[in-house]
Order: sequence, then C-alpha cells, then structure tokens
Amino acid sequence: MRLFWEIALRSFRKHLTYRAATIAGLLTNFFFGWLKVSVLLALYNGRSVVEGISQNDLYAFVALTQAALTYLAMFGWYELMESVHTGEIGADLLKPMGYFRFWLAKDAGRAVVALLLRGVIIMLFFGLVFPMTFPTDWLHWVWLGTAVFFSWLVSFTFRFLVNLAAFWSPNARGMINAGFIFGWLLSGFLMPLRLLPEWLQTIAYLTPFPYMLNLVVELYLGLLQGPELVRALLLQLAWAAGMAIVGQLVLKTAVRRLVILGG
Repeated sequence: MRLFWEIALRSFRKHLTYRAATIAGLLTNFFFGWLKVSVLLALYNGRSVVEGISQNDLYAFVALTQAALTYLAMFGWYELMESVHTGEIGADLLKPMGYFRFWLAKDAGRAVVALLLRGVIIMLFFGLVFPMTFPTDWLHWVWLGTAVFFSWLVSFTFRFLVNLAAFWSPNARGMINAGFIFGWLLSGFLMPLRLLPEWLQTIAYLTPFPYMLNLVVELYLGLLQGPELVRALLLQLAWAAGMAIVGQLVLKTAVRRLVILGG
C-alpha cells in the first residue's frame, strides 16, 4: 500500500508543476462554460424550469461539468496507449505491483491536482459570476464527495479498458476517441440527461457514462435523494468494479500477445 501512495504522490508533484497550463486551462474552461450557459439558456425559451432544472440549476450544471472536465479526463487520456506503443510497458510490467494498481496510483495523483487547481477554482469562479447556489447541508456534501470519488473510479476503469485497444492496434487513438465522443453525450456533459429524449436516456443508463458525471450533477442539485440516491451510488460503484474486472481479464489476454523489440 505504501508503494501505491508513493507513486500517487510523485504523480501529484509532477502535475503540480504545470502551472502555466493550469492557468490557461482555467481561462479556457471558464470561456467555454460561459458559451455553454448562453446556448443552454436559449433552450429554455423564457421558461424558468424545465424537467425539474431551474435556470439557477443550469448555472450549477455548467460549473460542475467544466470543473469535472480535467478531473475525469473527459477530453482524452492516452498515456497507457503510448506506453504500449513505445515499449515502456515492459518496464511497467516488471514493477513490484500490479499493472492496474500502478496506473490507478498514477491517475490518482493527476486527478487530485485537477480537482484542487481546476475543479474547486472553477466552481468558485462560477459562483462569483452567476447566481448559482451551493449545498448547505453537511450530509449533502458527504454524499457529493462520495459520488465525486466514485465518478473518478468509473472514469479511470473506463479509460484503462479502452486504452487496452493499443495491444491490438499500432494506433488505437481513433478507437479510444470514439469512446470519449459517446461519453460526452451519454454522460450528461453536453446537456443534462433529463433534457434528452426518453429513448436516449434509456440507452445512456445502459452504459457507465451517466455515472461519471450526470449522477454527480443530479446529486448536487438535490434531484437524487433517499433510497434513489443510495441505489445510484451502488450502481456507480458496481460499474467501476465491473469494468475493473473486465479490464484485468482483457489485460491478461493482451499481455500474452505482447512483443517488445530491442530489449
């Protein structure tokens, strides 16, 4: 366990050094968030509430999705793929810990930096500019923190799984990008899932994507409570565990066909 935390700490320090990129990312997130607010407000067509989501809730939705963008690496994550194509995976497989846990530790450090330097700051920015509200009940914050942590687990296990396509393709970026594009729509990143047609909502909830982001948004807005909330969190954890197991099985098959030249 100590090795896991040491790797996570070094990953944290590594990503903490990219201060210029963090500032540029914050400005970009806020700019596109502003545009997103303008577009989504136009869909309301003068109505104050649509599908239980008020205009003030809409500001919180945009803030949350922009804040989670880097934390969940929703625009792409190719580090594992690149390690396979460069042969660096040979050294990774020799490390005194499982391959899955090694990448989990590395991504944990990255995610903490993104949450603190991008997520929290973006939420505060939006709170200053737009009339959005924040939860006042401490128990609400506990549930929200749990959902945010589980959302990272779902995101990581999905990214780990799709990056394993690199074992079967000399350039798996296209296949990986296809997974992320579906994720933008079905996770509720582009707009709240409640605003989508019912048939599309049904399809979305057959995938892990809503449990990355939409669940966090609905919990924040108070749309999930009581048994429904507990059920959603359990499903979130189940998706993370299920994809982790599938990822391990695929990895075992992939390693058997791995060939590294020059070593």
